[in-house]
Amino acid sequence: MSAVEAVEEEEKGFLNARQVAAYGCFDGAPSVDELERFFFLDDEDRKLIAKRRGDASRLGFSLQLTTVRFLEDPLDVPSVVLDELAAQLQIADPSCVKSYVERANTKWEHRREICRVDGWREFASVRDELTRWIDHRAWTTGAGPKAIFDGVVAWLRQGA
Repeated sequence: MSAVEAVEEEEKGFLNARQVAAYGCFDGAPSVDELERFFFLDDEDRKLIAKRRGDASRLGFSLQLTTVRFLEDPLDVPSVVLDELAAQLQIADPSCVKSYVERANTKWEHRREICRVDGWREFASVRDELTRWIDHRAWTTGAGPKAIFDGVVAWLRQGA
């Protein structure tokens, strides 16, 4: 199969199997630059985290704070992410985070607080705006479904 045929085949399937598997989860460990960019806890983050009792709750909350945008399970992170956050919080044993999910409502309460503090919106509240954005791109750019999908992901990550 030629390179052109491979691209055309990928466009037909919209997303290839690797893209589907990687969507909504980590696709390998983040680089050092990504760790520094996405998992750095600033002063405001630390104020929120300090309200939690115990290392497991503080570490679990920090995972939610840094990954709530796309992870269903806040513990489903590469070990380097967990280690990075534990080091910033001076938590000697990152494995303590396993007890964070013992109380099912904790992660949901923390997620709601983070969304409120950061001003995030539920998808349903931006669906119409996103639909207009997609329509505009489809009609004015000539971009294919894969490019538009990548644009949608970027649009959502920017907080609409």
